Amino acid sequence: MKLAMRNSRRFIPNMRISYIAPFLVLAAWPALAQSDTSFFTDTTLSGPERYNRCLALAAKDPQIAYEKSSAWRARGGMMYAAHCEAVALINLKRYSEAARKLTNLANDKFDAATRVQIYIQAANAWMMAEQPGEALPLLSDALEISPGNMDALADRARARAMHRDWAGAEADLTEALGKDPTRVDLLVLRSSARHALGKKDEARADIDRALDLVPGYAEALVERGGMKLEAGDKTGARTDWEAVVEKAPNGDAAKSARARLEAMGVKPPG
Repeated sequence: MKLAMRNSRRFIPNMRISYIAPFLVLAAWPALAQSDTSFFTDTTLSGPERYNRCLALAAKDPQIAYEKSSAWRARGGMMYAAHCEAVALINLKRYSEAARKLTNLANDKFDAATRVQIYIQAANAWMMAEQPGEALPLLSDALEISPGNMDALADRARARAMHRDWAGAEADLTEALGKDPTRVDLLVLRSSARHALGKKDEARADIDRALDLVPGYAEALVERGGMKLEAGDKTGARTDWEAVVEKAPNGDAAKSARARLEAMGVKPPG
């Protein structure tokens, strides 16, 4: 595999946007019926209480949640409605629209910790929209407010990798791993960045460390299989990729492992 062809799409984050902690009321609400939207106009509920229920609806019926939260925002729901609206858009896979709403929301008047959360969430939405260039300044802003923030460092590394700035990605991941060397997900990402930079021994060391920490970690096995194939060890590569498909058949790692097995002319297990 040529270094220039390493897949930067694998750095796109999974959907991680949920609630903004300062908005949240920690209460045990009864499960919402699919069509229950009466809480949007229930004047006995506070903004945070309505926000909790809106997020629950956004997970179950994002289209209705989007429509109702938009109307709520127009009636003065402000930050609660705007954030729920963005979460609903994420669940509808309308990532660019959600990213713009979150970016605008981040410019509102919040305390520093809340602004960092929103910057990170907006950046994740931009990456899911495959627009890492929009994510990078938001993550840098988050790190100016909260230097060394693990989430911001990891996400900026992903955004840089999507831009094929492997050196920048490696630097951010190294700083993050300096704070928590047990983050196996970051070890795998740094391995990929280092491999793209031609640092094959260091890349393999990161994968070995990840597998020492979490034996059988699927993402690490996918990467190790690629390294084995590159070194001419087709049997070893096949063993790693088949193990991923057998042990974790439903994840993104298994999807990648299946594709690689098929490219070798091997039928994946199952």
